[in-house]
Amino acid sequence: MSVFDGLRFRRVHSPIHDLDPRIKFIYVCVIFAVALIFWELIPLLVLFFMQIPFILVARVKHEWLRSMKGAAFLAGIIFFTNFIVYFIGAGYVVTAEGLESAVAITFRFVVLVESFSVFFLTTSPDHLGLALEQTRIPYEFCFAFTTAVRFVPVLAEEAQTIMDAQKARGLELEKGNFLKRIKNYIPILIPLIVSAIRRSLELAEAMESRAWGATKNRTNLYVLKIRKEDYVLAVISVFILAFAIYTRLFLGIPSIHELLKIGF
Repeated sequence: MSVFDGLRFRRVHSPIHDLDPRIKFIYVCVIFAVALIFWELIPLLVLFFMQIPFILVARVKHEWLRSMKGAAFLAGIIFFTNFIVYFIGAGYVVTAEGLESAVAITFRFVVLVESFSVFFLTTSPDHLGLALEQTRIPYEFCFAFTTAVRFVPVLAEEAQTIMDAQKARGLELEKGNFLKRIKNYIPILIPLIVSAIRRSLELAEAMESRAWGATKNRTNLYVLKIRKEDYVLAVISVFILAFAIYTRLFLGIPSIHELLKIGF
């Protein structure tokens, strides 16, 4: 469940936290698009290490490492699945091209998780909802999205608590075959679903008691304003996207195993 730590906002004063959520979302979308444009390993490695300064400046290194650790299991599945596909496609022979392609696809997933983790770790749900409202998105959709962002880490933490409680009662989750392990998770899912339904009912009652939706013209205490730091990040995002498109169309990107052959 540690991967969901990357969806929980950390209230830390840093230049990254102070950036406008709309500009940060544009940056994340640019990273997402660039990661989809390239299937070579070198540019994906550049995208991965390019976001390290953001993490250090934002001071969310430990939370980011936990989210990366949680995503390692899915990354391993992606790697082995693609490696097997390339292994069979090459005639049951391990090739450098197939191995590098499997690693590249895995790093694409890691880059996507990394970018969205940095976004949610440094963006308050309140500011995120306010940014969505100021972009003319109906408030009902903004409220639903921000509520989901708030509750996903809470439910993940509650699921971990239920797992620890069931293990203390003798439930063995890691033993048995694949179907047996799935069956062992039933005592985890049922209390979690009941708890989620209870939370949703409490939220609905709280909304009704506060006359949610009684007025259409809502006002906010704060108004987001784009500052010069936000313009700098916007320019950087546009430059990254333009350079990536230019590189994809007009420049050749060598693979690592080709560079190693040239070096030797």
